[in-house]
Amino acid sequence: MKCIINRRAEFSASHRYWLPELSEVANAEQFGPCAKAPGHGHNYVLYVAMEGDLDEYGMVLNLSDVKHVIKREVTSQLDFAYLNDVWPEFQHTLPTTEYLAKVIWDRLMPHLPIVNIQLFEHPELWADYQGNAMDAYLTISTHFSAAHRLASPKLSYEENCEIYGKCARPHGHGHNYHLEVTVKGQIDPRTGMLVDLAQLQTVIDDTVVEPFDHTFLNKDIPYFAEVVPTAENIAVHIRDLLQAPIAALGASLHKVKLIESPNNSAEVYCAVEPTSTTAAAVPELATV
Repeated sequence: MKCIINRRAEFSASHRYWLPELSEVANAEQFGPCAKAPGHGHNYVLYVAMEGDLDEYGMVLNLSDVKHVIKREVTSQLDFAYLNDVWPEFQHTLPTTEYLAKVIWDRLMPHLPIVNIQLFEHPELWADYQGNAMDAYLTISTHFSAAHRLASPKLSYEENCEIYGKCARPHGHGHNYHLEVTVKGQIDPRTGMLVDLAQLQTVIDDTVVEPFDHTFLNKDIPYFAEVVPTAENIAVHIRDLLQAPIAALGASLHKVKLIESPNNSAEVYCAVEPTSTTAAAVPELATV
């Protein structure tokens, strides 16, 4: 029987986004504050996912052995290091989160049956890599606060209460929504980036966070005048809003996850990821 296990590890390291062929002004324009000397640091959190058959002892792998492999091949070399200098892979490609995840995959693959590397630069930014050449995933998390009422304008108050319970009460209620936006793209062999992070953040802020924050969704967002703003429907609408502007950045929107509360969340995916600004995906609702 196949089973996937995960091992967590940590390391602290610094890096700088700087290309010597660019001027100081061009580096600043390309990388913003990340170009400043001598660099900046992060407390990285690494999750290594491995797949295998259960042995007679109920294990895929001996986790003590896994721990030592990750320490020997990765964390002992990266902890308290300056990433730009520590490994030869970073002499040509900058040590971004997504490229660092790929390099960690390459170094662990000969030793462990890995199926995913997930690397957190900080709690609101992380990358996933699954061994597909230079393809990787990058996730930004953010939040907004909004109120909503779950009630269809086509139904009576009693009928809405039957379906939505307390959420159908006339004056609505609020949530601190947590939003995760995952994009997919190819890692640039020089910059190490699959998308300009600052531009991606701006797209998410301008398209979703600012228009949605501190609103009553049913009244302030025209889409929800006729569509009940459940977590699922909000996630679908956010996906539809983000696909084109993210494609314009040269990446593909992969997934939107909306966490309404610690108990409820919804995820929607793009069924066909756009390959250009003119090729829009056909939306498909995913599981909740």
